[in-house]
Amino acid sequence: MPRGGGGMRFEIQTQRREQMVEITREVAGVVTGSGVTDGRVMVFCQHTTAAVTINEAADPDVQVDMLAGLSRLVPEDGGWRHIEGNSDAHIKSSLVGVSVDIPIVGGRMALGSWQGVYLCEFDGPRRRSLAVVVSGV
Repeated sequence: MPRGGGGMRFEIQTQRREQMVEITREVAGVVTGSGVTDGRVMVFCQHTTAAVTINEAADPDVQVDMLAGLSRLVPEDGGWRHIEGNSDAHIKSSLVGVSVDIPIVGGRMALGSWQGVYLCEFDGPRRRSLAVVVSGV
């Protein structure tokens, strides 16, 4: 039976139509505040034109390359039918995914040396909401 944990929501204001915003520190704060030493933390993006992922946090060019690669795969002007003109953002959100699940070991997220947690904005600038839930084991 899980012991301890809890959840919270926080918001991130994005600055550009497409960008990756590192949220590792915010998520780590929720983990620390939960008091859970071993378990998991789930981060969920509450939007259909944004996503959450884990990727390299050491070199900012990785985020630039990620966004450029996604734009080559799913161009903004792809002849989409959605009237709001942001179908590329919906597709990118589905490709990347709206949640991540991270193990907690010894009271800390068990991320690798180079890993960080990112909000991926595909239709900004906007104010984005994320739900974070920590569960203990």
